[in-house]
Amino acid sequence: MLKNYSKYPIIIFTLIVFLFSASALFSQNALNKISNRLSEKISGTKANETELVWIFFTDKGKSLNKYFENPSSVVSPKSLARRAKYYKGRPLIDESDIPVNQDYIEQVEKLGVKLKHKTKWFNGISAYVKKEVIEQIALLPFVKKIDLVGKFKVNREIEKPEKVNSIPNNLFKNNSHTFNYGFSIAALNQINVPALHDEEFTGTGITIALMDAGFSNLTHEVFNTRPMKINAKWDFVNNDPDVSNQADSGEGSHGTYTLSIIGGFKEGSLIGPAFDATYLLAKTENTFSESPIEEDNWVAAMEWADGLGVDIISTSLGYRDGFQFGFTDYTAADMDGNTTIITIAADLAVGKGIIVVNSVGNEANNFPGQQNSLVAPADGDSVIAVGAVTTTGAIASFSSRGPTADGRIKPDVVATGVSVFYATGTPGSNGYSNSRSGTSFSCPLTAGVAALILQKHPTWSPIQIREALRMTASNAGSPNNNFGWGIINALDASNYSPTAIFDNEDIIPENFALDQNYPNPFNPSTRIRYHVKAAGFVSLRIFNVLGNEVALLVNQEKPAGTYEAQFNAEVDGRTLPSGVYFYRITIGNFISTKKMILAK
Repeated sequence: MLKNYSKYPIIIFTLIVFLFSASALFSQNALNKISNRLSEKISGTKANETELVWIFFTDKGKSLNKYFENPSSVVSPKSLARRAKYYKGRPLIDESDIPVNQDYIEQVEKLGVKLKHKTKWFNGISAYVKKEVIEQIALLPFVKKIDLVGKFKVNREIEKPEKVNSIPNNLFKNNSHTFNYGFSIAALNQINVPALHDEEFTGTGITIALMDAGFSNLTHEVFNTRPMKINAKWDFVNNDPDVSNQADSGEGSHGTYTLSIIGGFKEGSLIGPAFDATYLLAKTENTFSESPIEEDNWVAAMEWADGLGVDIISTSLGYRDGFQFGFTDYTAADMDGNTTIITIAADLAVGKGIIVVNSVGNEANNFPGQQNSLVAPADGDSVIAVGAVTTTGAIASFSSRGPTADGRIKPDVVATGVSVFYATGTPGSNGYSNSRSGTSFSCPLTAGVAALILQKHPTWSPIQIREALRMTASNAGSPNNNFGWGIINALDASNYSPTAIFDNEDIIPENFALDQNYPNPFNPSTRIRYHVKAAGFVSLRIFNVLGNEVALLVNQEKPAGTYEAQFNAEVDGRTLPSGVYFYRITIGNFISTKKMILAK
């Protein structure tokens, strides 16, 4: 009997079409992993040209329990002790602390990728990659996304000397304090630091990390008269321990300035607020104008400092425009606390118990007519963003202004940023100057004050420290987007009584209110504070972007008081995906809804 083979060509054709369609679909899914800005960047480049990119992974592999059972294998005991003060019984590490899967890294490297930095917090790496292999990387099933690493031009024009009035002579009278502050008395008197020094709070036991352009003159007398305690140094530009001047990464005068302002000590010349603190020094910036700053250096330095147990981060750098590839400049709309990777990293650090203090920026004159002139990560909702004033209390013309794109007031506070005295950066020199101005200088002053407050109140959380600085500042009664809450007052802030971080029925709020969650973005948990003016039934629910309820945190009668609820991003034992979520509180006729970001 003859068989009919006429149907087989149709089957074969159908199979070919299916395979072609499946292949095209698979390729398209791979292309969807490549960000728009990276796609645009490489569209005009040659196949063998190299780009610095982020490669983010889907997970951290298997066998993670070994880390959770031994937290000190991923962060230092000091980091764990810092977290224990704020975590209130929950695990001291989470998945963001787990190392990046080494097998994933090795598989990517086999494609010719040159690793630069690993990032635990964002589960990925930064790496130098040839255009011709980017799609091959995207085809790997464990690769989640590939994006361009932001590169910013170095711009020091903002640091040029400004013509200012002479400092009043009465500021130099110093007979009533423990130390002779020399020329630094003007800035320190304005923020009431000597009064805390007189109480013997000088930063002892507090670890501060400075992330800057390098430190060119660590032999200066302000670092050696009362020897500064420097526990660790790392150059994230060249991946070596040398943070001084180097031929391939420029010079580190700027870091010398900021380090002397926060922690230098030479009686009769210069004294910083936190001269007895312990320091970690990170070089994150290449000062050569033709070699842009790369944001992955900042993220790597932040994770390094966290692992070593840092208490406070002081960063006199900011990122906004001047990307190497023009269309990737950040805009005023991006200063919303949730967009730039360094802002997300800064807020994640606060969530791990680190106080993050950052210059608000020196861009007020560079973005006329825009909603704001902020720089990242000063836009972070958990970051203490610091503006600059003169010694007479006037706002500095260059000091960046808010509000953030989502309407929050920035800066948070201000301190002296004009004619601040600092140690010069020339190697081997013991000179001093006050010829430069900027929020670069008000930032370390504020971070130093935070160290004194933390020494006095070691159990206070980063948000409580910020609250104390804000609510005792000179403009606390009417905060605005020029001064924020105003000029800080070290003594008053140290004597402030911040809102408790636990349920408190003894403090009766004036109004019903729902606060922004802390930290935000978060991973995997966050806290939500709410205020009940009068006893009533409280409902606090979490929704996804589709409007589906994913969690019910509170559903009961509450007496008047201030409360906090903790949200862990899990439903029925399953971790929720990254993205935007909304939380809504209902207390009688009072209803309030706010947005939060789960960032893995």
